[in-house]
Amino acid sequence: MQHSSHLLMIKPVHFDFNEETAVNNSFQTKSADIDIQVNALMEFETFIAVLQSNGIDVTVINDTPDPHTPDSIFPNNWISFHEKATVCLYPMFAGNRRLERKQHVLDEIQKKFGVDQIIDLTEHEAYHAFLEGTGSMVLDRDHALAYACLSPRTDKNVLTVFCEKLDYQPVYFTAFDLGNQPIYHTNVMMCVADAYAVICLETIHDRTERQMVVRKLTETGKKIIEISIDQMNHFAGNMLQVHNADGTIFLVMSSQAFRSLTEEQILQLEAFNPIIHSDITTIETNGGGSARCMMAEIFLPLNPYLIC
Repeated sequence: MQHSSHLLMIKPVHFDFNEETAVNNSFQTKSADIDIQVNALMEFETFIAVLQSNGIDVTVINDTPDPHTPDSIFPNNWISFHEKATVCLYPMFAGNRRLERKQHVLDEIQKKFGVDQIIDLTEHEAYHAFLEGTGSMVLDRDHALAYACLSPRTDKNVLTVFCEKLDYQPVYFTAFDLGNQPIYHTNVMMCVADAYAVICLETIHDRTERQMVVRKLTETGKKIIEISIDQMNHFAGNMLQVHNADGTIFLVMSSQAFRSLTEEQILQLEAFNPIIHSDITTIETNGGGSARCMMAEIFLPLNPYLIC
C-alpha cells in the first residue's frame, strides 16, 4: 500500500537552525526569533492535534537534550519502516544529524510494532556517501520505484544498494533550484501518492531526464499535478498521503504550502482526497523542511502481543 495510517514523529527539546545542514539546504533561513524552540514546540503540538483529530495514529517520541540534535524533528531522514517488519537506517550528511539515531526511538517503536530485520546503510558515511531516507527518495511503494534527485545528500551508489536490498527500482535524475544548485532532497520537489503525483518538473533541466520521470509516473497510472518553483519554495512539493483507521485518505501539508496552491490545484488534489494542513512556519524557516519531513510512515506490523 502506498500510504500508512501510522506515523512516527519526534517531539523536539532543542530545535534550532542547523549550521551544518545550511551549507547545501537553500530552504533554510535563520530567523531573528529568540524563541525558536518554544514556537517550534507549539507548532509541533498543534500539528499532532490536527492529525489525531482526523483519526491518524501518531507515535510521538520525545527527543533527548543530550546529545543536542537540532533537526531531530525530521526523523524520516535517518529511519524508514517497511512491510515484512523491516527497518532501514541511513547515512547522513551532517555529523550532528547522525546523532539522531538514538536507541530509545527504536526501543519505543518495538514496543508497539514488530521488527524482524534492520538494514543498516550507515557504513557509507565513512566514504562520504549519503542517502537521507525518504527525504532523498520519494518511494512509489505500490510499484517499487525509488525516485531520487542526486545531490550531496543523495548518492547514486547508496541509492542502488538500498534498491537492491529492498527490491526497488531506482529512478534517479538531477534537479536544481533557482540558484542552479542541486535540490538537497527529492521530497521538497515531488510527492507520489496512490493515483497522482505532485512535482516541480521545471527543476529538472535535462529534457531527457524530465521525459523519463514523466514517463515513469504516467506508466504507473499517476495523474501529474505540476507546481512551480515558487510553489516548491513554499514547500508545496513536501506533502504526504496518509489514511486513518476508517480508511479515509488525506493529503498532509503545511499551511504555507496550502496557501501557495492555486484554486485549480486544490480542486485537482481534493478530487482525490481531503487536504490536512497546519502552520509550521518556524520549523520550515529554520529547519528547511516541512510537513512531510516531520512524518516517518510506519508500515511495520503491529506487535502481536498488543493485539487482543
